[in-house]
Amino acid sequence: MKTKTWHVEIYLFEEDGHTRADAVLRTDAHTERRHSGFPRRNPGDVNGPEIGDELAACRALSGLAHDLLEATVSDVQQNANSPDEPVVSFD
Repeated sequence: MKTKTWHVEIYLFEEDGHTRADAVLRTDAHTERRHSGFPRRNPGDVNGPEIGDELAACRALSGLAHDLLEATVSDVQQNANSPDEPVVSFD
């Protein structure tokens, strides 16, 4: 059995009171995908830095997953035998 390893790293940045998370996927085929996420706090809410980090990371990972799905659909479409066949099944 061959095992492939993909790595996801999350980088958290704080600047001028704003948080950003970058989720970076690196495959063993040297493909890299990246997506950023930002928390948005209601001004009336208590400031919770860890919550902002969690939300930013969650949004970055969610966006990265969506980007990966879009890339997969595009790859399948480019290699499909018939344009009438469904591209991807979401079971």
